[in-house]
Amino acid sequence: QAQLVESGGGLVQPGGSMRLSCVASGFAFPFSMYAMSWYRQAPGKERELVATITSTGGSTNYDDSVKGRFTISRDNAKNTVYLQMNSLKPEDTAVYYCSARRVVSRYWGQGTQVLVSS
Repeated sequence: QAQLVESGGGLVQPGGSMRLSCVASGFAFPFSMYAMSWYRQAPGKERELVATITSTGGSTNYDDSVKGRFTISRDNAKNTVYLQMNSLKPEDTAVYYCSARRVVSRYWGQGTQVLVSS
């Protein structure tokens, strides 16, 4: 059974850094065949796409609100995708979700809470 498990969330002060991890298991195809993304959902708001990385890791895309501050990366040998978040702002507070996609199949993790506050 396909599973994505996020970790690394918590409380951080504005201007601080945090790294989220997402480990995949039980997929029908090798992890390296899935494009991976991070989404986030703040209270009372729609879920939004934060960053995406292609299956090989050769290309990445970011929402304008996080460009230059966040970096998505992956280690296919460890079935893991990361989101390095620097210069965090209070508006980055949200539940962050990892997602895997291949063709028409999409999978979601359970989410990890990130709270940016002094």
